[in-house]
Amino acid sequence: MTVIEGLVPALLGLGTGFSLIVAIGAQNAFVLRLGIEGRTKVIALVVAVCALSDALLILAGILGIGALLERAPAALIVIRILGAGFLLCYGVFAAVRVFRPKALVAAEGTGATGSRVALATVLALTWLNPHVYLDTIVFLGSIGNQQGADERWWWAGGAMASSLIWFAALGFGARLLRPIFARPSAWRVLDGLIAIVMISLGLRLAIAG
Repeated sequence: MTVIEGLVPALLGLGTGFSLIVAIGAQNAFVLRLGIEGRTKVIALVVAVCALSDALLILAGILGIGALLERAPAALIVIRILGAGFLLCYGVFAAVRVFRPKALVAAEGTGATGSRVALATVLALTWLNPHVYLDTIVFLGSIGNQQGADERWWWAGGAMASSLIWFAALGFGARLLRPIFARPSAWRVLDGLIAIVMISLGLRLAIAG
């Protein structure tokens, strides 16, 4: 299969990937906040983890692991409970930051997230989210495997590329908002919105049947 022939399924995979990933969610909210803080090394690390995680999950779906996942509902239940607890805790912390503006002055770098905390947080937000398994391994995997034997790999490559492009744009593009977030009041609004997103997602996971 030539490169030109592979462009069509790759673009289809790219579009399908964007349709799932470009949405308000816990992972995107966290990457956005890090991007505004502006620590390049931390952003690069988190973007790489997000993109690599999605690539591994999409690959697993293409390899047919989604069928095994559907037969193990207990595993998703455990992940759902752990994920709900983490999201609720993170949401509470974000709510607390709303009332602590002195720790949120981006221009001084005060209160910026370190590499270890950022890595642990993004891993938890990614791998403790049961929906990521359903979206990538099951949904994207099933669509990818509907392509031809060769086309499915091009399609998967496009879907993986969408993750890398999105998180890189979100993480590194967010620094354009730094002049706005030089004011503690702007951080209050952002963390208030993050708290709402995290807590609402956590509650939805907690009560999901």
